[in-house]
Amino acid sequence: MADNFTEVPVYLFTGFLGSGKTKFIQDALEGEDFNAGERTLLLLCEEGEEEYETEKFASPNVFIETVEEEEELTTALMASLYAKHACERVIVEYNGMWNLDTLYRNMPEGWIIYQEMTFADANTFLVYNQNMRQQTFDKLKSAELVVINRCVRGDDFGEQQLAIHKVCRVANRKSQILYEFGPDDIIMDDIVDPLPYDMNADVINIEDDMYAEWYRDINDNQENYEGKELRVKGRVAVGGGLEPDSFIFGRHVMTCCVQDIQFAGLLCKWTKEAQNLENGSWVKIRATVKVEYTPVYEEVGPVLYCTTVAPAKPCDPEVAQF
Repeated sequence: MADNFTEVPVYLFTGFLGSGKTKFIQDALEGEDFNAGERTLLLLCEEGEEEYETEKFASPNVFIETVEEEEELTTALMASLYAKHACERVIVEYNGMWNLDTLYRNMPEGWIIYQEMTFADANTFLVYNQNMRQQTFDKLKSAELVVINRCVRGDDFGEQQLAIHKVCRVANRKSQILYEFGPDDIIMDDIVDPLPYDMNADVINIEDDMYAEWYRDINDNQENYEGKELRVKGRVAVGGGLEPDSFIFGRHVMTCCVQDIQFAGLLCKWTKEAQNLENGSWVKIRATVKVEYTPVYEEVGPVLYCTTVAPAKPCDPEVAQF
């Protein structure tokens, strides 16, 4: 078993059955640049129609183990399989119907995701998203690269690309998106996603339907908001050991579906009047953003220094959506 001081690189490949994961991993392991002899645990969480041709691997030090059921993917099992083959790294071909949190939660100490890629068939991606949106979102939310394969050039590709792009961006603004039409025929997604509000305004006005996009961007690109003044509507959360001049300001946000609704809030600094605010009440604030460390976040993050906090009518709908 890897000890506490050993960093184990994990290469994670996700996507639904038939999305092209096996072929990509096969090609990677055939190349000496990726498979130069490292002892590698290849953990298969599903078995598709394609089987691995191990005789073509650039190095024979690849040890394949299969996990049949999601509940079997425990810390003890993964650690024991890693130790069994005295491996140096792990490749995971993940089951598209299993939640990624199962893997994240149970990875042995020291296992670090070095790269996460998700694969999808252009012909079925939007259908899967429509019928299994939660599972689709789950595979997109943390992927560094999204590979959309089996694309077909034609007059309707632009429309299809835009629809795929929107789905990917709701889940993850930072991932790269690659469209594959065939061997050595690929294009990278270069669609620009303009923000729905004016970042150059003297006071940035966040309308009710912009909250989710604003909340994600202010967390992803904190440095862009340093010193900016803004107006935005949301709810108050007080208590929990906050300082008398502080409260949490935010809204419930639905990213994918009803099951994933969460309160998305930021720390606000105001005056001691903050302690008189009613928990759950709606307010409209005018505030200046400072990016700084706070024990509330336990890290550096955006803090809203309010100049005004005024009662407001609830947003309609109350839950913000992308």
